[in-house]
Formats: sequence, C-alpha cells, structure tokens
Amino acid sequence: MKQTAVDWVFEYLWENHHLSFSDNVLAKAKEMEKEQIVEAYDAGLFDGTMDDVNDRMHKQYYNETYGKSNS
Repeated sequence: MKQTAVDWVFEYLWENHHLSFSDNVLAKAKEMEKEQIVEAYDAGLFDGTMDDVNDRMHKQYYNETYGKSNS
C-alpha cells in the first residue's frame, strides 16, 4: 500500500522535528488530500464527468491504492 503525501509529511515532522498535531488536523489534511486524488482520477479518466459508475470507480481506486476511505 502506498503512503500518501500527507502521511509522509506528518510522519517526517514527528520523527525529525518532534512536532505533533491533533487527530483533527491530520484527519482534515487527509480528507482534503483524498478529495484531490479523487478529482484528479476523475479528470484524468473521465474528463471530469461524474455518475454512479465513476463514483464507485474512484473510491475503489483510492481504497486499493491508499487504504480504506472514510466514506
């Protein structure tokens, strides 16, 4: 499973600079990143169109690539 950029940054800051963040900050950053990944996937494959099939496909892509989503 791939690590997202948000996961990497939070892990790097914790390990190298001992900075900690609330769970809310990490959750919000991960949700924003997820939305960006989904939008990029949709734009790349479907020229930005959305329907039920596309909605399931981008969620499946995200879940398989980065782990189970919250939605």
